[in-house]
Amino acid sequence: MKLLPDLSRFGDFGLVVLRLAIGIIFLFHASLKWKMWGMEPSEQLSASMLTIFKILSIAEPLGAIAIIIGFLTPYAAIGLSIVMIGAINMKINVMHLSFMARGATGWEFETMILAGLVCLLFLGPGKIAVDRKLFK
Repeated sequence: MKLLPDLSRFGDFGLVVLRLAIGIIFLFHASLKWKMWGMEPSEQLSASMLTIFKILSIAEPLGAIAIIIGFLTPYAAIGLSIVMIGAINMKINVMHLSFMARGATGWEFETMILAGLVCLLFLGPGKIAVDRKLFK
């Protein structure tokens, strides 16, 4: 006996929702990094880390827009996955946070975003995407 009807026919809509969620998260987080263009290196933020954040303030919104509209989705997913692996690495090895840290955000959020990006890498953008119009 089925408890739910077959919802697989709405898979393309589900991929749009996933793309929108991931894209909006990256747009928001990139906007937080834009203020770093006016900052100078300090003891808390080295010159190399500041440079990385400045690069991310450009790369993240480009990847986010590509994910949202479904343009070159696998490549955008790979690029943003590298960003998330870097964020997870920083939280584990630099900030020394556990998966679910007490009193701080651990790296569970980054892991969930990475999982969504891996899904987009394997499943593609779905039928409702610029990729489908350009590359059929």
